[in-house]
Order: sequence, then C-alpha cells, then structure tokens
Amino acid sequence: MARILMVTGGARSGKSTYAEQRTLAMGQPAHYIATAQIWDEEMAERIAAHQARRGPEWRTHAEPVALVEVLRATDDAPRLVDCLTLWLTNLMLGNHDWDAAAKALVATLPDLKSPVVFVSNEVGLGIVPDNRLARDFRDAAGYLNQWVAAAADEVIFTVAGLPMKVK
Repeated sequence: MARILMVTGGARSGKSTYAEQRTLAMGQPAHYIATAQIWDEEMAERIAAHQARRGPEWRTHAEPVALVEVLRATDDAPRLVDCLTLWLTNLMLGNHDWDAAAKALVATLPDLKSPVVFVSNEVGLGIVPDNRLARDFRDAAGYLNQWVAAAADEVIFTVAGLPMKVK
C-alpha cells in the first residue's frame, strides 16, 4: 500500500508549502496534480503563484475532475494532489456525483504503489453558511476529509504555518 499523507488546515495556513516539502522528500521528480480551474483573474493569480514556487523537480498535471484516473496514470513517483476541496468544488458545480467519486478515490488508494500527499481545506470550523449550496459544500468537504483521513497513514493539520500531527 502506498504511503498516504493528508495535509489539511484553513486558508493560508501553510498547507501547500508543507505538502510540497513532504512530497519532494519522498522522491524526485514528483507529480503535482493541480485540481484548480481558472474561473477569474484572482484564481489565475493564485495558480500562477503556486506555479512560480515550484521548480523543475515537479511534473504538473492539471486535472479538475478525473482524479482517480490521473493518480493511476502517475503511479511511478510521489504525487501531490492540491487540492481535494477544489476537486470537490469542480465535481459539485459540474453536477457530478461527488459522493461516488469520493468513495472511488478512497477505494483506489490501497492499490497505488507510489506515495500520495493530499491537500484539503478544513471548512467546517466557522459559522453555518447562509445558503444551501454552501452548506452542502461544507458538509461534503467534511465527509470527504473524514474518508481520506481514515485511509491516510498520516494526517497533518496546519495552523499559522505550523504543522501539527493529528494521526
């Protein structure tokens, strides 16, 4: 079974930087599986900042939906998936069955040979959202995070740039 690491935390908590360091420590070159889509200028700037931080030791794969397929296709080196909550957003906004996709992802993990590091946002620590879509997303993200964390060998929660081992 592959070594599965999940790094979670709030916005700008240092998740991605920490996850990048941990992934590269598992072997180089490594695969960076980017789930973000450019919807507006602000998201384009965020993606550009992430890309600028990465060096030649990364092989980038942009995949907003077919996460299981890209994990199987890149099972020759460590992988970083950044991030699960953007993947979930893409599934939900694209009217995909997020529950089935998430369960398929978790079911695939034991079959993978190379390590996988997942980044995911913790969105359930704030107030109850005021609209149905936001509440559905918060709930789905909570379930997805629970399922991946249960399958993971290690779970790290980042706060203010500091990693805290949870599992």
